[in-house]
Amino acid sequence: MRRSLLSLAAIALCLLVLLPLVRGARPVGTPVGTAEHEPSREPNDWFWMQRAYPGVTLSQDALARGMAQAAAKEAGGALMNRSTWTQAGPTNVGGRVTDIAVHPTNPDLAYAAMASGGIFVTPDGGTSWSPIFDQEAALPVGAVALDPSDPDVIYAGTGEANAASLSFFGLGVFKSVDAGGSWQSLGLEATRYIARIVVDPADGNRVYVAATGALFEPNPERGVYRSLNGGADWERVFALTDSTACTDLAINPQNPQVLYAAMWERMRGLTYRRSGGPSSGLWRSEDGGDSWQELTVGLPSGSDVGRIGVTVCASQPNVLYAIYADASAYFQGVYKSTDGGDTWTATNDGALSGMYSSYGWWFGNIRVDPSNPNNVIALGLYAYRSSTGGSSWSQTGSNMHVDHHALAFAPSSPGRAYEGNDGGLYRSNNGGSTWSKLYDQPTSQFYAIAVDYQNPERLMGGTQDDGTLRTATGALDDWSDIYGGDGFYCLVDPTNSNVLYAESQYGYFGKSTNGGGSFSGATSGINSGDRTNWSTPVVMDPSDHQRLYYGTYRVYRSTNAAGSWTAISGDLTDGNHGGGFGTITTLAVAPGDPDLILAGTDDGRVWLTANGGGAWQPVDATLPRRWVTRVAVDPSDTQVLYVTYSGLRWEETGHVFRSGDQGGSWQDVTGDLPQMPVNVIVVDPDQPSRVFVGTDVGAYTSLQPGGAWQVLATGLPRAPVLDLVLHQPTRTLVAGTHGRSMFRLALDDLTAVAEAAPTARLLEAQPNPFNPQTTLRLAVETPTPVRVSIVDVQGRTLRVLLDERLPAGERTLRWDGRDDAGHALPSGVYLARLSQPAGDSARKLVLLR
Repeated sequence: MRRSLLSLAAIALCLLVLLPLVRGARPVGTPVGTAEHEPSREPNDWFWMQRAYPGVTLSQDALARGMAQAAAKEAGGALMNRSTWTQAGPTNVGGRVTDIAVHPTNPDLAYAAMASGGIFVTPDGGTSWSPIFDQEAALPVGAVALDPSDPDVIYAGTGEANAASLSFFGLGVFKSVDAGGSWQSLGLEATRYIARIVVDPADGNRVYVAATGALFEPNPERGVYRSLNGGADWERVFALTDSTACTDLAINPQNPQVLYAAMWERMRGLTYRRSGGPSSGLWRSEDGGDSWQELTVGLPSGSDVGRIGVTVCASQPNVLYAIYADASAYFQGVYKSTDGGDTWTATNDGALSGMYSSYGWWFGNIRVDPSNPNNVIALGLYAYRSSTGGSSWSQTGSNMHVDHHALAFAPSSPGRAYEGNDGGLYRSNNGGSTWSKLYDQPTSQFYAIAVDYQNPERLMGGTQDDGTLRTATGALDDWSDIYGGDGFYCLVDPTNSNVLYAESQYGYFGKSTNGGGSFSGATSGINSGDRTNWSTPVVMDPSDHQRLYYGTYRVYRSTNAAGSWTAISGDLTDGNHGGGFGTITTLAVAPGDPDLILAGTDDGRVWLTANGGGAWQPVDATLPRRWVTRVAVDPSDTQVLYVTYSGLRWEETGHVFRSGDQGGSWQDVTGDLPQMPVNVIVVDPDQPSRVFVGTDVGAYTSLQPGGAWQVLATGLPRAPVLDLVLHQPTRTLVAGTHGRSMFRLALDDLTAVAEAAPTARLLEAQPNPFNPQTTLRLAVETPTPVRVSIVDVQGRTLRVLLDERLPAGERTLRWDGRDDAGHALPSGVYLARLSQPAGDSARKLVLLR
């Protein structure tokens, strides 16, 4: 989301004085961790709108279907499997942490939920961390909880509940009974985002979930859910309106029938946030969730109440604290109760007044030491601590990154606490008085990346909240910030490694001539009034390192290495759509013809110039009207163009299109690629028929666009891949993931697989939906080995129906809704997966008991 390099006072000065002047005139190259947030002209919803355009809502069914397709692909294996992706770092920076759980008797054993990177566990107090959730369908995790009576039982609530447009959605609740060794889905997919999970310490079968619901639309699945059988079944036990989320839950550990629920009325649109309302409030149940009463004595009420967080002291559960934002998302107050919530008083919280800036919707957590009711920490833009029960407050952790979302005290070790923010994890051994950074977390959220042509060990990339990061050596743990803000596009001069370009949000663009030691503004000639994208595209001409292109709603060119810029196009969008939208999102210059330039926009337009910008023509007449993520030109044939799209809706047509006549006509080559947003495409110069794509669910390759797609090698988590860069001299592909840092892949080690057209196909399943049996019909064109299996939506094989070499002809198979052990499977969605040497394909089956 945001970040910068100035104090809050300096931000105000910057906004009032500097921004109307020259773009790129901000201080850069200083440490990340101070507080600039989204420019205030409109709420930025870039990440969401990419996937929702031309609407503002997403299909949860489309999401589940796409993730199931990805799981099935992965379960089928990667044909090109001799090579493995290797971690490239950083491990010393960290990404956004959403929740933390600590083992009840072992303070060194802790679990951290990552916004888009799964769950990590440390067995040694934070020295080392390992992922334990990578095989599941949804890596964005909003909540993690342990069963206090059996801490090998872990619950994960997927979907980050921090209410930002870049909060990836989830697929409900998952459970592990073996400390994260394996997981099972427990449902609640329609809740979209889960903010908290609480397990009854006296009865591990009793579990509560705080569900926040959809971000851009009302939906009735918000509120508090309860299970009485360890998550096998759920009932919603508390809800208010279809736009009121439950954002926090707390339980009285000495009387688990007493629960507290923080409810938050909120709705979001393209140009607004409604961050509060009269249904926001704090509620209590004294009968395990059967009935609820609102707590009002001494607490804010009415239409000006925003997001709320609540915490209970384990050793003295009559002591509670609650933190409030107002409906404008500013800090409203911290309140304390000493009678179990009957009455409340405001603490002496004047020192906290600016802790939310205007981003109260982004925070909302407060934690009290389980052994000391006077030791309490409030989380916001900064973290504040009181050791006097709220009588006085002071900032804690000034050495920590800003934007604090998670904190957990170790129940068995007074003084031990773990904290998580947008910059990773920290630990305190003195109750939160001082903090030490924890490393070994490859969880950076990259938007865009670059590789130094002369020294490919030097990687750099723009990240969410951590600026532009770079390693000078290729090590995993020596990355540092070289340019502030949220980081986006970055470039390295291929003839001079000391010349770097970096960008922060909305196109603030800088140039360094001393290897990143310092930057100066590099946007002279670009109109500061132009609409610019949150991730403004900047590219370098492959044939001329002095020539750069920059996209606002029009295309600018520099012929002197960003010394000055000149517009070479008019408005290539369909106009201002509000919220800063109506911008160019991607640019490409043909490697074989510098006069051939492509541009794509956030409103689905694709334009081409064949004479260096002298004239532009639209080439999108038959293309979808969806957000264009990338355009590309085949490096060996300028007639061949590619366009990729985001989008996650019912009416999907395709995400990858190819033209063989320079845009005169287009072919949908999405094929059997999972129907998820495609963020980037790279054409292999050594084998132009082979392309690589990065999607919201990993990386894939095809040797014949329009044919089968394969999972690209092994070892890459199913995290969003937002950028791919091919370093051609070393034949190394680098992936920038949004949540799991960077990875490298040696392309020359890929197993050479001559991909043939599929010879066996699943024609149909009848009936579908079915009960108790369905018949699958296969067509085999030429003899081939065929395996047909039934898998669940997580990709786990449940039943093998066929595994043999088949002759040409048709074949029918019957499935009776049972697994290999003969157990009847429950109602749900399953996949019939056909595997053959030419690739995998699948068909959805719906079993209705």
